[in-house]
Amino acid sequence: MIISDQYYINLIIEGDTNAFAILVDRYKNLVFTLSLRMLKNREEAEEVAQDTFIKVYKSLSKFKGDSKFSTWIYKIAYNTSLDRIKKNKKTINNIAIDEFTEKKVQSLDNALDNLEQTEKAQAIQDCLALLPSEDSFLLTLFYFEELTLEEIAQTVKLTPNNVKVKLFRSRKKLATILKQRLEPEFIESYE
Repeated sequence: MIISDQYYINLIIEGDTNAFAILVDRYKNLVFTLSLRMLKNREEAEEVAQDTFIKVYKSLSKFKGDSKFSTWIYKIAYNTSLDRIKKNKKTINNIAIDEFTEKKVQSLDNALDNLEQTEKAQAIQDCLALLPSEDSFLLTLFYFEELTLEEIAQTVKLTPNNVKVKLFRSRKKLATILKQRLEPEFIESYE
């Protein structure tokens, strides 16, 4: 049986600092992955992941339970990553997008559905790394973490409708990259 996050949060607030290690263990891989998607640099992502957990620990008493604990952590990871990007004054390179129609995005989805699950996941992971930070972050939350539009909206401080629009644009960028990397005739057979 998996014990709820709230159980450990209560222990930590009551002074059991060892309980925090359990929460860190539960979320460390995802926080690192999200940070890496934003920063595109392993060392910086590790630093941001550590900073995220320090912030989580220090502000744990402020967690009200209005959202899922995981959503709250993702929001802190997102904001910490944004702060790091601003601090480094990194420019985020935007990928030139072909005029991609919804039909082409759909045919790409169909082609991906027919790849082996592991190949599909690896192909998407490789291509996500090439996307601008925010696109990569949103797609990771939506497809790999399976968060709802509302949960993502809470994380990135946007309306669910804005998230939907951004996800569509991010999927178009991802589709452009995937199309360049996958065999064109493989995709065309699903159009």
